[in-house]
Amino acid sequence: MKKLVFSAVATSFLLVGCNGSKTAVSNDLAVSIPIVTSIDLTKVANDKAPVIINPGRFTAEMVTYRLPRVVQGTYSVSDFGKYVDDFKAFDYSGNELATTKADINTWTIASAKSLDYITYNVNDTFDMESANGGGGIGNEVPFSPAGTNIEPTNYVMNLHGFIGYFDSLKNAQYKLDVVSPADFVHTSALQETGSTTLENGSVKATYFAPRYFDITDNPMFYGKLDVEEFLVGDIKIVLSVYSPNGVHKASKIKEVMQKMMLAQKKYLGDVNTTPRYDIYLYLAGQGEGAPQGFGALEHHTSTVVVLPEMMPDAALASSMTDVVSHEFFHIVTPLSVHSEDVHYFDYNKPTFSKHLWMYEGVTEYFATHFQVYEGLVEQDEFYNKVMGKIKSASGMNDSMSFTEMSENILEEPYAGQYLNVYSKGALIGMCIDILMREESNNGNRSMLSLMKELSIKYGKSKPFNDDTLIAEITAMTYPSVGEFLTKNVVGGTPIDYNTFFNKVGLVLSESKIKTNYIQNDGALIFAADQAKGNFYFNGLVAKNSFWHEAGAKENDVVKSINGTKLSMQNAQQVLGGAFMWQPGTEVDVVLLRGEEEVRIKTALTQSYTTGQSLSVNPDATTEQNNIRKAWLNK
Repeated sequence: MKKLVFSAVATSFLLVGCNGSKTAVSNDLAVSIPIVTSIDLTKVANDKAPVIINPGRFTAEMVTYRLPRVVQGTYSVSDFGKYVDDFKAFDYSGNELATTKADINTWTIASAKSLDYITYNVNDTFDMESANGGGGIGNEVPFSPAGTNIEPTNYVMNLHGFIGYFDSLKNAQYKLDVVSPADFVHTSALQETGSTTLENGSVKATYFAPRYFDITDNPMFYGKLDVEEFLVGDIKIVLSVYSPNGVHKASKIKEVMQKMMLAQKKYLGDVNTTPRYDIYLYLAGQGEGAPQGFGALEHHTSTVVVLPEMMPDAALASSMTDVVSHEFFHIVTPLSVHSEDVHYFDYNKPTFSKHLWMYEGVTEYFATHFQVYEGLVEQDEFYNKVMGKIKSASGMNDSMSFTEMSENILEEPYAGQYLNVYSKGALIGMCIDILMREESNNGNRSMLSLMKELSIKYGKSKPFNDDTLIAEITAMTYPSVGEFLTKNVVGGTPIDYNTFFNKVGLVLSESKIKTNYIQNDGALIFAADQAKGNFYFNGLVAKNSFWHEAGAKENDVVKSINGTKLSMQNAQQVLGGAFMWQPGTEVDVVLLRGEEEVRIKTALTQSYTTGQSLSVNPDATTEQNNIRKAWLNK
């Protein structure tokens, strides 16, 4: 990642308030100077932040201003324009100009030659997400890590939710001023060019972005933050944590992140695209306004993570390892290796690449594989994760062309299959990795080495052609890789995983396997009665060792968990919390068995069920064992 360098052309440009005026001069053409923007967090009212956009002088009769309909990395419609209120445009004398809202994300401004600046207020998306039951795929509310939060002690500022672009100025530079209370901590990977204390005691931080892409690619965190820094090689990692009730500390999370990212850096080797990487962790509390879509969104030099604050330390550490490692590995693809659809992304009418198997799938594979390769987890845990992905993929449409699904990801029936990129997509990466190691001497080549070769061939500034990528990969690797991609990724033939397990001396068998406290090997042990508004144990509870031994029975209604009454409204949060339980945690669960109340108050023991598991084939050949050893570094 290149280091952003501030251009001095912005320094003489004066931002004018609503009551000001300025005279147009010959050197203030919008195409020649940065778009000056301002977000004032000290003037937030009714959860709305005021924004001023000052583009310079236009020569066109009409201009179009938009907020993104879709942002990169989300593969779903967000419509950030619907969170904008009171959109107004003013001329150089302070008079309001006529504007037309062309669609949910678009405004046109007539008499553009007279346009001085635009003002509007921005609502946050977290509140709307809470009201609509969580954002993300299949939901009109933006997924939390791509969204915005506006509250007295925290601002999650994914800038694509605050700042838009003019159609004619997509490559214009931006100068951004953010005004905040003096006691706020703020972090951003966007280049900060200065800071000023204003007369009222607030602080104005000034940032520079070379183009609109850099506005969308560099989120900010403001508020009562806990910040820690550490080095991974020569990359400075900045960890910013917001825990509303002070449950989790950045210092403790830092230990987990540093160990994990040092292993990632060792795994990646000479891949080093940025001098700084930011991790923004928002820990969601409970109640009104709390986001419910948990996960993360990658950027070139940062990631935004949203997880529940109620998670125990061990569960948070595990989730952060899985989630942040995935996002950090995106520095390989699509951030370094990507198609023209990604490179020339249209925020209003995007087209999508055919290769989500690579962008999300291979990234998820790396995030899983590096943990066993670098000794963070044992082989059995890695095998269990692989089996979990096979189980998840089996519940999706296994005969759908992955490239066809990717290219049409906003439309049904493809949109409903998106989550398979993290299951079958990762398994595609695994299969190619095994093929590469089988075909090369002593497993010298791998999925990672292939991605490094593609990074050298293309890199962040040169996109590949979507339609020729598979032919290029085949030419760079082996016929078997091309055949697999053609048959199982472009074509709809389901993958025979046993073929690949056999290559590395593994075999499937029925055995006792670890599971969590709301599932048996991926299958929920709860069911919902919509008419009665409750949740109850289904027949699978008898096969979950913890609940069976604790005395839970089929059809027992779950009345409360740890003092919180379970309802349709809070089920995602409460059962999501139970999903993250760890052995040793004290729990207090009240069940209703007919009219009888049954209480299970105890410390959790490890829960088991029966299912298929992977193990080493005792009859494996020397060649098979050697390929497995190269694959797992064991």
